[in-house]
Amino acid sequence: MPLYTPSDDVAYGEAMTEPTTSRAEIDPFLKMLLDAVPMTFSAEEGVEVARARMAQLKAPPELLPDLRIEDRTVGYGELTDIPVRIYWPPVAAQENLPVVVFYHGGGWSLGSLDTHDPLARAHAVGAEAIVVSVDYRLAPEHPFPAGIEDSWAALRWVGEHAAELGGDPNRIAVAGDSAGGNISAVMAQLARDNGGPPLAFQLLWYPTCIGDITLPSFTENANAYILDLEVIGAFLTWYVPDVDVNDYTKLPATLAPGNGNLTGLAPAYIGTAEHDPLRDDGARYAELLQAAGVPVEWHNEMNMVHGYASFAVVVPAAAEATNRGLAALNKALHS
Repeated sequence: MPLYTPSDDVAYGEAMTEPTTSRAEIDPFLKMLLDAVPMTFSAEEGVEVARARMAQLKAPPELLPDLRIEDRTVGYGELTDIPVRIYWPPVAAQENLPVVVFYHGGGWSLGSLDTHDPLARAHAVGAEAIVVSVDYRLAPEHPFPAGIEDSWAALRWVGEHAAELGGDPNRIAVAGDSAGGNISAVMAQLARDNGGPPLAFQLLWYPTCIGDITLPSFTENANAYILDLEVIGAFLTWYVPDVDVNDYTKLPATLAPGNGNLTGLAPAYIGTAEHDPLRDDGARYAELLQAAGVPVEWHNEMNMVHGYASFAVVVPAAAEATNRGLAALNKALHS
């Protein structure tokens, strides 16, 4: 799977170190929705305000696919109380299906099984796979690395119980958006380093994997929709209150997976958005994966903002962008 660098996307490599001089506007329908429901917040307002604003974004129930869904509490080792929501795809055969372990976004501080229910359903349908959505502990009540510990325990539970769900333990993928993309990248490294579960793929939606805030997109999109620099600051204050994030090269790989050993990881798809501070972070991670010999496909969606996959239910351009990643996931799990 070659690195994807189409001519209408941000040019790869050199363009990651120079500001974009001319770029497409945000999709007008998406922009209209974002203007109607402002999402910005600050650390001073508190995490509950931020959580309430995220919870406002609800997809119309009639637009969601009707799936078999089950809530469970799972665990591994000493962690025994991790809520998950399991989705079965609408396919005839319900045995030996691939499994996607999904980690929701929200800056490691927001989000839930409910806020990301539409996106989890989309992965089950698009990948024709069982999806296990993980409700890991959130900051600031549970700062780093609590969420990582829950996420890793849930992945190991899936590795041992995939067959009981009707899944194939040899076709497991991780997927996540934003902070969930970060967690998915971390899980790929932990799985490789600890003898499994063997992963077939990692789908990273607009992840943060490097932590270098000097990349051009942080300046270009300092006041972007959904995720701006103030929001990023709030997330870091809550998630890593005692970690100096100024020198990204010294961050642990469980926080900045770009600092880890990238050889031998599962193939990846990385989706970024042009109007997103994290655009160049995802692109740089794709570059590092490719340099380490990992098959990686990278798409920069020129008229999208951070979080576009969550708008796929109602915004056609966001659906088109999201379907690219889901198609790559489906291909990896069914080839």
